[in-house]
Amino acid sequence: MYLAILSATFTVYTADGWSQTTTGMATSSRTFSDVRNVILSAHKNTGAQDKVGFYDTWAENYEQDVALLDYRAPLLAAECVSSFFKGDREKAAVLDVACGTGLVSAHLKKMGFRHFVGIDGSLKMLELAKKTGLYQQLTLCLLGQEEIPVKSETYDIVIIVGALSVGQVPLTVIRELWDATKPGGYVCMTTRGNTDNQEYKAELEQMIRALEEEQKWSRVTVVEVEEWEKAVSEQDSKFVLCAPSWSTKYQECSSWFHMTKKRADFVMFSQGC
Repeated sequence: MYLAILSATFTVYTADGWSQTTTGMATSSRTFSDVRNVILSAHKNTGAQDKVGFYDTWAENYEQDVALLDYRAPLLAAECVSSFFKGDREKAAVLDVACGTGLVSAHLKKMGFRHFVGIDGSLKMLELAKKTGLYQQLTLCLLGQEEIPVKSETYDIVIIVGALSVGQVPLTVIRELWDATKPGGYVCMTTRGNTDNQEYKAELEQMIRALEEEQKWSRVTVVEVEEWEKAVSEQDSKFVLCAPSWSTKYQECSSWFHMTKKRADFVMFSQGC
């Protein structure tokens, strides 16, 4: 089963406590035009190190900017996990991959989860995540360039929001997400349905199906999202909710949520030469 949300896609798969203070929004005069320029500039940064530099620079204004975008992915992903997870939330171990400043874990904390480990490629983002007090551990890792530095079958929930798209995190990380998940645990992923992300999205879906065919996880839900965030380009926008201004155009079906569960009844054997 797949779960998709408005203009983003969210996927969760199932594999068979610090006090938290959310990062405060800086009070400034930033506008939607400022945010649009930041987002569009990201497309010019194609190399991995360029992307890291982009996020390091953006970190200070990140939470304020995504609020201006009405960026709903962190909340929608957390709600998806919350709706399917039936275990003890206070004991559940959550791996927040590409955690940024901690938006996803902040929502999960409000839903009863307490134990978070975060991974991100931006040191500046991690510094802000540390200030929230959410995470027991934070690790700098350039996803796709370095292997995720966690033990196999450690986490009840592995979640990655906003990073699986063209020019961001390569698809090779998907098997690493599966490996980090306990048997019976959940993997929750999001990707975008924008025109320029269609090839990446198709390859991601193919990889998800391959792991299903290998009986490594089962599909829980997929949700197609119609209003994921405000559009920053005419290409991303297909309809206008109010006046014809950028601030009222939303991306239509630009992403989905996908959730899977790691199989607990499948054992993989290897034979030495």
